Amino acid sequence: METLFAILIGMFFAGAVYLMLSKYTVRILLGVALLGNAVNLLLFTSGRLTREVPPIIAAGEDVLTSSAANPLPQALILTAIVISFSFFAFLLVLTYRAFQELGTDDTDEMRLAEPRNEPLPPMGY
Repeated sequence: METLFAILIGMFFAGAVYLMLSKYTVRILLGVALLGNAVNLLLFTSGRLTREVPPIIAAGEDVLTSSAANPLPQALILTAIVISFSFFAFLLVLTYRAFQELGTDDTDEMRLAEPRNEPLPPMGY
């Protein structure tokens, strides 16, 4: 099961990087959301995927058994979901306002700080 999740996490990270390298802000926004989901899934997988043994320390023992799931990554994921959702909402509003002001979601056309009469900097290698 962990192998399947590792492949899925790799696909999420690859898709997120691909989308975040785009020049359109909506794609960048979707890439950030996908990256947050990839990190959450990575944290979830790092805590072992099992349902058979509850994460309870037995009487007279100091640590969890090796077959029990670690509850700490699950608690971290709950916090990360809230943070990533609020970050996504902020970026969504920022993208919408930029589109309202500039009339485009192309980052190459959003060059307000550069003078209009001078040539553009190199766009690639």
